[in-house]
Amino acid sequence: MKESSSVPIIDANQLMSNLHRELKTHVAFTTKVHSNFHINRIEDYMKIVNFPTQSDIVPRRISVYSFFFLTKGRSIRSKGLDSYDFGENTFFFLPAYQITTHQEICFGSEGYYCHFDMELLNVDYKTKDLINEFTFLEFHANPIVKIDEQAKMRIIPLLERLIQEYNAGENCRFDILRMYLMTVFTELKIFIGSSKPNISNSAFLITEQYKKYLSQYIYEKQKTTEYAELMAISPNHLNKCVKTTLGKSAHELLNEMLLLEAKLLLKQTNLTVTEIAYKIGKNEISDFARFFKSQTGMKPSEYRMMN
Repeated sequence: MKESSSVPIIDANQLMSNLHRELKTHVAFTTKVHSNFHINRIEDYMKIVNFPTQSDIVPRRISVYSFFFLTKGRSIRSKGLDSYDFGENTFFFLPAYQITTHQEICFGSEGYYCHFDMELLNVDYKTKDLINEFTFLEFHANPIVKIDEQAKMRIIPLLERLIQEYNAGENCRFDILRMYLMTVFTELKIFIGSSKPNISNSAFLITEQYKKYLSQYIYEKQKTTEYAELMAISPNHLNKCVKTTLGKSAHELLNEMLLLEAKLLLKQTNLTVTEIAYKIGKNEISDFARFFKSQTGMKPSEYRMMN
C-alpha cells in the first residue's frame, strides 16, 4: 500500500516516542535513537513493560519495516486481516504501511525486535530488488519464516552484533548495520519456501486476492460487487470462495477490513467520528455508530477514549 494523506501512519520517530512513553523512567533504553533503525531484545523490553501496552493491541500502520524473532516462547501478531500464532525459532516480518496488532506474547518469551527504514538498505540496493530477493518483505507475502537450530545459532550472533552497533549511539556505523542486516536476510532465504502454506486451490487463491484488494482499495470500494467486478468474477463465486476458505462471507470479510480501518482512524488521527464514517462509506453517522457497535459492542467515541 502506498502512503496516502488519508491514511494514518506512525513513523519511526513516533514509534520510538511511544516506546519512550511506555518505558516511563527507563530512559536509557530509548536514548540512542536512530530515525531509520532500532533493535532490542524482547526479554529486556518485557522486564520493564507490562505487555501488551495500549499501542500494541490497537491497530496501527507504521512507515518502517520490522521483524519479530522468537528464540523462546510464543506470540500472536496480525498482518492485515490475518492473525498468526507462532513459537520459537520463528521470524514474523511486517512490511511498511501494513496494519498490525500485537495481541499476545507469553511470559518468559525471548528473542529480538527490529525495525528499519528501507533507506538504510537503499544505499546499495533498490527496494524492488530487495523485495524480489527477500520475499518476506513483500506487502502481501506470508510473514512467517521458520528456521532450524543450526540457522538460529548463526543468526543470533548477527543480531547481537547489530545491538552492539546500535548502542554506540552517535558513533553507530550504518554500513555495519546494513551489512549485518543483509546477512540475516540472506541466512533466511533458504527457509522461505518451507514457510509458505501449502495451499494452491482456486478458492484459496481467489480469497487471497480479495484480501489483497481489500487492503489496497478499501477507501475507494466498500461493496463486494465492486471487488468481484475488479477480479472479473461473479459476486456469488467470490462469496463461495471466501466461505469455503475462511468459513465466513465476502461481506463479513469486507466488514472486518472496514472495522480495522475505522479503529485505525479513531486511534491515529484527529478526524471527527463523522469524517471517519464518511471515509469508510457510511454517509450517516448513525449507520456508522450502529455498524461499529454491532462489531465491537461499543460506540466509536468510547473506543477512541479507551485506554
